[in-house]
Amino acid sequence: MLDNAPTLPPEIARRRTFAIIAHPDAGKTTLTEKFLLFGGAIQMAGQVRAKGEARRTRSDFLKLEQDRGISVSASAMSFEYGRFRFNLVDTPGHSDFSEDTYRTLTAVDAAIMVIDGAKGVESQTRKLFEVCRLRDLPILTFCNKMDRESRDTFDIIDEIQENLAIDVCPASWPIGSGREFMGAYDLLNDRLEIMDRADRNKVAESIQIKGLDDPELANHIPADLLQKLRDEVEMARELLPAFDRNAFLHGAMTPIWFGSAINSFGVKELMEGIGAFGPEPQPQKAAERAVGAEERPVTGFVFKVQANMDPKHRDRVAFVRLASGHFERGMKLTHVRSKKIMAVSNPVLFLAADRELAEEAWAGDIIGIPNHGQLRIGDALTEGEVLRFTGIPSFAPELLQTIRATDPMKAKHLEKALMQFAEEGAAKVFKPMIGAGFIVGVVGALQFDVLASRIEQEYQIPVRFEGSNFTSARWISGDKAEVEKLVNVNKQHIATDSDGDLVFLTRLQWDIDRVVRDYPAATLTATKEMMG
Repeated sequence: MLDNAPTLPPEIARRRTFAIIAHPDAGKTTLTEKFLLFGGAIQMAGQVRAKGEARRTRSDFLKLEQDRGISVSASAMSFEYGRFRFNLVDTPGHSDFSEDTYRTLTAVDAAIMVIDGAKGVESQTRKLFEVCRLRDLPILTFCNKMDRESRDTFDIIDEIQENLAIDVCPASWPIGSGREFMGAYDLLNDRLEIMDRADRNKVAESIQIKGLDDPELANHIPADLLQKLRDEVEMARELLPAFDRNAFLHGAMTPIWFGSAINSFGVKELMEGIGAFGPEPQPQKAAERAVGAEERPVTGFVFKVQANMDPKHRDRVAFVRLASGHFERGMKLTHVRSKKIMAVSNPVLFLAADRELAEEAWAGDIIGIPNHGQLRIGDALTEGEVLRFTGIPSFAPELLQTIRATDPMKAKHLEKALMQFAEEGAAKVFKPMIGAGFIVGVVGALQFDVLASRIEQEYQIPVRFEGSNFTSARWISGDKAEVEKLVNVNKQHIATDSDGDLVFLTRLQWDIDRVVRDYPAATLTATKEMMG
């Protein structure tokens, strides 16, 4: 976020690419829906577990997501809002899917942190926040569910400042809470926002006033709440820092809006805040150099692969974040890893599961490229230059189980299905050197259910998971002769992952210590950088 950054072409400068992070159930999917509603992208917002099919949530499209009411895979959506083009990436809040979320955060320029007004900062919020901090992402905070019983406003702000070590500047101040919640006072624009409880999809009415002493306020707010508002805002203005865009862009300060996503309240102000203060498309780091958004040649990287988005077609879509240039349909791009030229003839823009062909896209946009498995996470696409984008990690799984097809005749099909999921990043798949079958590694137990459900749904192969005597896996690298010696002596511990890289499967920490002691020239690592 440099002050001497080059001026971007207007079409790129109006792009805002951001993700929403939150603890499960803080209201992230609802907020996503309202964004789409205000952006004119959907006509009616649906709840995750809605009555009937009419209003299924637009951003949760896997069957399991709709049944369980959680967002499992990150989906990307683009829509216009005012003069801006918003690219919103919805991330799974469920802790078992944090790796997907981590990768998603490599593809955005800012994040919106949603917190529940009653619960404050929760464990998953803290984890995701740390990831944003590593990347110095600017963060906007939305305190949701103010129409339910919530905590004192100062308590919430204090908790964010203390737990996350970031300055908080209130962009709006709530009036009342729970049943008494009436709306908020917009501190940045001196406006009163009144919430309409009757119609959930209606934008709140704005009343322009001249500061908190304006007598007009008394016509809209009961006297006791008005007095409380005046006292609290006066205190907040003395105790809390004023908004500083520079500190915000460097990730040192977060503006906070208060509202209720389900009642469409506070969402419009948040969207205006993203437009006015949010960062333009930022330079992306590659191993060779940093790639600026203003550069003319088109470059981009794959941060996610989703298989079978459309069950009617066995397709895969690679989600690509464009780092620079003006992309047009039919362009020939170099796939850096394989050195092959790809003609991108049918790229798509997303509106959750509705995909439309993209005729053009600019730096900052996220497009989908349908393919048959050539594109993997971390791959770079350029107009010929050899670039490898960095910072897209793959983590060692924390839970390992063996997988078997209940029908032995389908073992070959199962291998194909597992390779698809491995390339999508949904799980790690290891093939042990000794013995048949595969070992599947995941970050959280819920992922086993997701995999079993998807393999059955998408490939019609019933499977069962069985306990494995291994508990963790490490990637092996280092001196070639030493690695060969390690592999030959410990065959029962060795496997290969879906990229063909060697992996050491461990039962206890002692196994790792033993390798470190006996094979000093070999290295075991818990993460693997995914570079094209």
